[in-house]
Amino acid sequence: MTIHHGSSAPRRLVALGALCALAACQNMTEREQGTATGAGIGAAIGSNSGNAGKGAAIGAVGGAIAGNLWSKHMEEKRQAMEKATQGTGIAVTRTEDNQLKVNVPSDFSFDVGRSDVKPNMRPLLDEFAKGLDPNMQVRIVGHTDSTGSDAVNNPLSVRRAESVRDYMATKGVTGGRVVTEGHGAREPVAANDTVGGRAQNRRVEIFLREPAAKGGA
Repeated sequence: MTIHHGSSAPRRLVALGALCALAACQNMTEREQGTATGAGIGAAIGSNSGNAGKGAAIGAVGGAIAGNLWSKHMEEKRQAMEKATQGTGIAVTRTEDNQLKVNVPSDFSFDVGRSDVKPNMRPLLDEFAKGLDPNMQVRIVGHTDSTGSDAVNNPLSVRRAESVRDYMATKGVTGGRVVTEGHGAREPVAANDTVGGRAQNRRVEIFLREPAAKGGA
């Protein structure tokens, strides 16, 4: 019998992903479930790469690294944010890759040409920052409407994301767990030819994720 030591770890990840699907992860922790699910998805994608065995192993490793948990903490945070934003027009959703997304339009986020956090946005950010698990990571994306040029809108969208980051830092959400981005006017969610449409586009999106474990001892 020939044993291929170099491929044992990826194969274990593939097997773990299959086990999760077959046994409903009954005996796994939340973090192991997230890793297994990511591994299974990655293996399925990797198996289409030409060399099914090698591709599945590579895909499993990538899936396990990239997967996000939807843990009890994440679900509790989603419910808390939905309760805090009920009736406000702020959208709270779970993305396909298990991130919590909070979309804050201009009524609560920013005035035209401004990047300072509005007072009525602060309670929302307070709730978002409350009780975050240390493993959770935050990404903040600022957007503008199409008023003005890219030379104005691009840095303005960055400043909006940074303003939200700076406020949440006062609530203890600091360090490498927070990433900011500015997308200018490139990703409208409504037409820019109406006042209402521009107000929807002038927004900040806040993403929360809990990465699955990258491997164990």
